[in-house]
Amino acid sequence: MSGCRTDCLEKPLSAAFKKLGRFVGRYPLFFVVISLLASCGLGSGFYFLKQLEANDIEDQFTPWNGPAKEERVFIKNHFPISDSNEFSSQRLYTEGAYSSLAVVSKTGNILTDEAFKEILELDRIVKGISVSDGDQNHTYSSLCAKENNNCVSNAILDIINSGQTSNLTYPVYKKKVFLGSTVGGVKTDDTKGIVKSAKAIRLYYYLRENETESNTKWLNAFVKYFSGHLAELHLHSVKVSYFTSVSRQNEFEGNSKKVIPLFSITYFVVIFFSIVSCLRFDCVRNKAWVATFGVLSAGLAVLSAFGMLLYCGMPFAMTVANAPFLILGIGVDDMFIMISCWQKTKVHDSVADRLAETYKEAAVSITITTLTDVLAFYIGIMTPFRSVQSFCLYTGTAVLFCYLYNITFFGAFLALNGKREKGNRHWLTCMKVEQDCPAGRSTGYSMCCVGGAYDANTGCEKEQPVNLFFKKYYGPFLTNTWTKVFVVLLYVGYLASSIYGCLQMQEGIDLRNLAYDGSYVVNYYDDEDAYFSEYGPRVMVVVTEQVEYWNKEVRKDIERCLKVLENRLYVDASLSVSWLRVFENVSTLLNISLDNEMVFKDNLKLILPIFKQDISISNDNIIASRFFIQTTNITTPVKEKNMLDELREDVKNCVVPGLVYHPAFIYFDQYAVIVSNTIQNIAVATAVMLVIALLLIPNPLCSLWVTFAIGSVIVGVAGFMAFWNVNLDSISMINLVICIGFSVDFSAHISYAFVSNSKRDVNEKAIDALHTLGYPIVQGAVSTILGVVVLAAAESYIFRTFFKIMFLVISFGALHGIVFIPVFLTFFGVSKCCDKGKEKQIEMTLLGQ
Repeated sequence: MSGCRTDCLEKPLSAAFKKLGRFVGRYPLFFVVISLLASCGLGSGFYFLKQLEANDIEDQFTPWNGPAKEERVFIKNHFPISDSNEFSSQRLYTEGAYSSLAVVSKTGNILTDEAFKEILELDRIVKGISVSDGDQNHTYSSLCAKENNNCVSNAILDIINSGQTSNLTYPVYKKKVFLGSTVGGVKTDDTKGIVKSAKAIRLYYYLRENETESNTKWLNAFVKYFSGHLAELHLHSVKVSYFTSVSRQNEFEGNSKKVIPLFSITYFVVIFFSIVSCLRFDCVRNKAWVATFGVLSAGLAVLSAFGMLLYCGMPFAMTVANAPFLILGIGVDDMFIMISCWQKTKVHDSVADRLAETYKEAAVSITITTLTDVLAFYIGIMTPFRSVQSFCLYTGTAVLFCYLYNITFFGAFLALNGKREKGNRHWLTCMKVEQDCPAGRSTGYSMCCVGGAYDANTGCEKEQPVNLFFKKYYGPFLTNTWTKVFVVLLYVGYLASSIYGCLQMQEGIDLRNLAYDGSYVVNYYDDEDAYFSEYGPRVMVVVTEQVEYWNKEVRKDIERCLKVLENRLYVDASLSVSWLRVFENVSTLLNISLDNEMVFKDNLKLILPIFKQDISISNDNIIASRFFIQTTNITTPVKEKNMLDELREDVKNCVVPGLVYHPAFIYFDQYAVIVSNTIQNIAVATAVMLVIALLLIPNPLCSLWVTFAIGSVIVGVAGFMAFWNVNLDSISMINLVICIGFSVDFSAHISYAFVSNSKRDVNEKAIDALHTLGYPIVQGAVSTILGVVVLAAAESYIFRTFFKIMFLVISFGALHGIVFIPVFLTFFGVSKCCDKGKEKQIEMTLLGQ
């Protein structure tokens, strides 16, 4: 190790930054003005924000290349939805356009006359809702989906109106009406299936899909009525929740409006923390304005990056609204590095020389953290989730602009502030003050009117007390033998808990979480889960190619395939629908042989009126057909994932080419890729981080500890996500990628400061590393957490999840940086890597995160 080189890129990079620093120090006003003009110019791209908002839930939160989307195209082409008189909700390849009421009994049994009266009144109200569209007035009857020239009815309402509820059977009434999705909380007579009681009834009101604009108006009017008048209905025996096919989307789009006020709070909190962190009792050396402009620099970075990408036409997803909170924290971290390096320069040197030295020493540190963060985000663009792609692109670009503005705008203001310090002027009034306190003056006068002190031995600004705390107290305490034992035990507990949490992790995003807290959507989903979860999706089983249905062996192959699917525990075989089975039964009754092509095709008309929508015919050939199976008790993400995987595997193994499909599979597809894509992104990003570490801090042992920290932090965050009720989904995937960048930020520098220290005693090496980096790590961690802490109060799962995982990332990253890694490093005796001439340069370079 003694002969290793650590300056292959560091030395030329530092030299280049030194020249830049001197140039910025000579012409600071130029860089301030140019940065502000660039921000204003690029920021005007926000003009295009409205038209580039990409908030479609399906497009953003499901894999863009998910198999179900291709399957839906096939269904759409071969089994198009008819807007005539043949509507069938089970045959829709989309969710359809509809409104729904979930009516729950307050007494425990909804099958009472009083409840029926209130349900019928609700039905009357829904059918009376009207909207105007130009000259026309639209009610439900003018927009409804139709069957046999009548609006599609709710079967349970027909039964109530007929007065036959005393003989109601479940889940099928009179062998043809399926009630599993419309009657819930059912108790039946075990022998005959007669319903003894039910807790809830659900009503659906489907609309024709060709009336898009009018449908949306009517559905919004439906929501408006029930959100504003439900209490006025004075329902005594039932309570109601409501939902429409546009509700989830509308509520999701409302999330951004609720988080905007939090940004101003965050900005104030971060400015306040930055100022407090940079306050000095010396009225000349005070860095309050520097801290303020450091936060402003981060704001300009967000403005410029977002504006530029909006100019380029990049879609702006809801998840991007998290980015400004994160960028504030990252920008402030870089600011602390710059200020820390500035304070190490000679106060009597020229401002240009001081800034040149500041840039020289901060170059590698800021470049490492920027590269790791930017690349971690850009690698996230590889995911198949557009919401993740959008977030990573916008955030990665904003981090890059943060870097650019730090070395231009913020550096220029640091130079202007340096000129004030050079003239020994007050930080607030800019009036010249005395450097030495006159005799007889009070302490208050000394604090307010005397300043410009510095360390006479070093010629630099005086060291902060917090840095001395890490050297005199915390470092020696942490390197104590008994403390090390405790730290090891603490880490074992942390790792064991994390691994256990990883095993408990749930996959997939719950769609109710896309609405904000207290939304009527959440109430409806709660009722749906409580009363209507016994029966799951009614799945289409599609024969995708032209086969010889008149061939007995082909029919047996199709039947065997259906039997395999029906034998699954979550499939109720008694509720399957097969046009081929019906055709065979009819042919048996009529003594018709279906083994001849001509006979088969000629007699197909016997069942065609009923199954016309399930048989796709072209040029007198059946080019595709479909069957239906009914799933049951699909109540958890794990069951959804297993059902989808097993059904697809079963169909894949069938002799007859086919597929399985349901509109919900569009969302279930995330289970197939979320884990593999998360692992892929983490693996690629980790490899890239190691390359960066080897190029900029090429020490093998340091690279080993960087790898260890990345893995350890990711395992910890993933494990504690489960304890904090956060699923592995497209939102949390973003944050796991972020883990990599931040774990590098906190770990690479502390381990490199250790291995590059020239002292022989490992404890002294650890203490020196903590003395140099302890306070900047704490500053960086606290500032980043403060940047996102207000999101804890957000009324949206998306923003709360972002806070939770960022809190875990930063907390565990800092814990590794100032607790675990310093202790673990002392277990290895490492020879010095660099000569004494390099020691000071490395110590200065590594100041920061």
